[in-house]
Amino acid sequence: MKLFLKKNDQNRKTEPLRLSKKGRMSFATFATLMICTYCLSTTVLAAATDPLTVVNNLSTFIFSLIRAIGLILLGWGIVQVGLSFQSHDPSQRSQGFLTLAGGLVITFTKEILDLITGTP
Repeated sequence: MKLFLKKNDQNRKTEPLRLSKKGRMSFATFATLMICTYCLSTTVLAAATDPLTVVNNLSTFIFSLIRAIGLILLGWGIVQVGLSFQSHDPSQRSQGFLTLAGGLVITFTKEILDLITGTP
């Protein structure tokens, strides 16, 4: 798709402008950031009279984001372990199991903290 064109003085033909590798990486990072900002923007609603409700709703929101990150790591760990069994690479296998364990811990952070503090 030719969006930006530059003129060649000798032949009067047009060529598409190319981005460098750094430019493509910058654009991909910017686009990913904008998509994440758009998709993850939610409103935290609470009663204006009770400040404890505001804190509880914010805590629930933050723990749901942490759980989402943990699930992503858990999935990536499963993929790494599967690829390590296919390639018979012991370092990749250990890295996959570490990512899998980290994803499990991050996914169940709220439950682990509730067990430690003794809150129901």
